[in-house]
Amino acid sequence: MPDKVMPGPVQDLNCIREAVCIHTKKIYDSCRDKDCIEDLRLYPTQSSLPIIERAMSIKAGTAELLTAYIDVEPVGFHRGFYTVDVRYYYRVTATAMVGSPRPAEISGLAVFDKRAILFGSEGSAKVFSTQTQAGAFARGCLERSNLPVAVVEAVDPIILNMKLVDVCDCRPCDCDPADVPSAILNAFGEDLVYSGDTRRIYVTLGQFSIIRLERDSQLLIPVYDYCLPDKDCSCSADDDPCEVFRQVSFPVDDFFPPNSVSSIDTGCSCGCETKPNRHC
Repeated sequence: MPDKVMPGPVQDLNCIREAVCIHTKKIYDSCRDKDCIEDLRLYPTQSSLPIIERAMSIKAGTAELLTAYIDVEPVGFHRGFYTVDVRYYYRVTATAMVGSPRPAEISGLAVFDKRAILFGSEGSAKVFSTQTQAGAFARGCLERSNLPVAVVEAVDPIILNMKLVDVCDCRPCDCDPADVPSAILNAFGEDLVYSGDTRRIYVTLGQFSIIRLERDSQLLIPVYDYCLPDKDCSCSADDDPCEVFRQVSFPVDDFFPPNSVSSIDTGCSCGCETKPNRHC
């Protein structure tokens, strides 16, 4: 069994200079997902409601992920595991045909709840530092101080479908979102409509996300050398703009498009060639 590596200089093995202790967040568990979120109700803005009421058809626009609220709770029947509940808030835009030659733009809020169960290990230590504010003492904070930290990475979703329906055709369980944060409401610049409408819009989104659980840890890592930047900070406002422009490479590809697409691993198993407009 090899000897335990201790902090300090080490022998030259693959150019490693020394082993050092660092304090960082260690990822204990993570997952990735590709959610197809069907028929999310769109809560329109006040100005969009009359447009939706007289719209003959709608066309999907864009969907923007405004923020995600995260909550972590331990799983009672499985030690070391935690539920990660995520609520996504989306701003969705669309265009509506209302009988005039020019379509009208509408926008609204869509909400999606997601849950994941991940391993986050166990910890009972209470961590204090100089960054802790003196007036931030709270019993709830101490009781939850041993929970791992949940991190959610997500991109703006893709609108897969959008439909306009009458209220009488809506699903029976079509509840309003509870307690929408004020920061979300401010993003729209006007009030949202949750009830009293006769027509509603439902949107289907495609969402890519990565969820992970982290804990503060002290790790022993190898050090190759100091991170000395090799880029020179020589540019300034006093530099000759023509001289700076001369250092820019000519964009050949913008004038002469390549004859073939570069080889990219698309996950195809049928041996498709890397040619334009060729699909498996």
